[in-house]
Amino acid sequence: MERKKLGLIEKYLTLWIFLAIIFGVALGYVYPEISGILAMMSIDTTSIPIAIGLILMMYPPLAKVKYEEMGKVFRNLKLLGFSLMQNWIVGPIVMFLLAIFLLRDMPTGFMMGVILVGLARCIAMVIVWNELAEGDRELAVGLVAFNAIFQILFYAVYIYIFITLALTNLGLAEIVKAEVSIVDAAKTVFIYLGIPFIGGVLTRYGSFKLKGKEWFENVLEPKISPITPIALLFTIIVMFSLKGEYIVELPYNVFRVAIPLAFYFLIMWFVTFFIAYRLGVDYPKTTAVSFTAASNDFELAIAVAIAIWGIQSEQAFATVIGPLIEVPVLISLVNVALKLRKKIYGINLE
Repeated sequence: MERKKLGLIEKYLTLWIFLAIIFGVALGYVYPEISGILAMMSIDTTSIPIAIGLILMMYPPLAKVKYEEMGKVFRNLKLLGFSLMQNWIVGPIVMFLLAIFLLRDMPTGFMMGVILVGLARCIAMVIVWNELAEGDRELAVGLVAFNAIFQILFYAVYIYIFITLALTNLGLAEIVKAEVSIVDAAKTVFIYLGIPFIGGVLTRYGSFKLKGKEWFENVLEPKISPITPIALLFTIIVMFSLKGEYIVELPYNVFRVAIPLAFYFLIMWFVTFFIAYRLGVDYPKTTAVSFTAASNDFELAIAVAIAIWGIQSEQAFATVIGPLIEVPVLISLVNVALKLRKKIYGINLE
């Protein structure tokens, strides 16, 4: 299989995000009236510009998912069960525990933001990491499609269980300013995941019918792909233009939030990889399952944090750190995977 290279935007996404943060903060300082302008363009706690940016961010990945190949995921029930356990049981619990133990002395909003990232399972960039590591493409897109549907059905329930109920039982509920109801969370998930999901499905299969699958993959797909990182950068600029007060605290807060995130990506990837290896799974499938378990849908986490707690919340701030950490860590793990392919699977790189 021919290895794909990251495009300019994806390859340097971490740099662009840092520059977007700096630009957004500077913009907020130079033009403080931006806060008032955006407030006029809001409905309740939802900023219309932010909503547009986040929906556009989710649309291309959901249009590119090969829903027609989901059946392949069900052929190996043992591997499917293992992947579902890692994604929907182990992953959320690991992130929850890391947030509780490593951010206990921080404002609870940061803890909640990190937990939101752990609850949002991968549906986008994991396909890039899997391709670079030469994993099983069909299995990866099947798991991504499966996770996308699961998120629409269960993400709101998970928010209620891990944030409202769990934090209450731990005695942290008095710090939580807004209770997360299943109805409100479900509404948010539908807006930010359901709308682009419907749009993506209609775009994909509408294109198949009108122009053909080859036209979609070779012409339309490359054209809509840049929308995701561009929309992400736009969203971050707008968010941080309202966060001038964080400029002094930013380095420390970023560092603290980055710790549980980095531990999470590394723990989930290595544990999943070696368990799959011990189960006798081949390298391509092991790689696909590992990157699926370790990756997170930070776009959805950002969207939900903004919609429920507001643009200027600590929760939203914490979720924005997700891509800052995930991109460099997962790129490094691509190289680790290729080295392990040679070392433990005995497959020489060509």
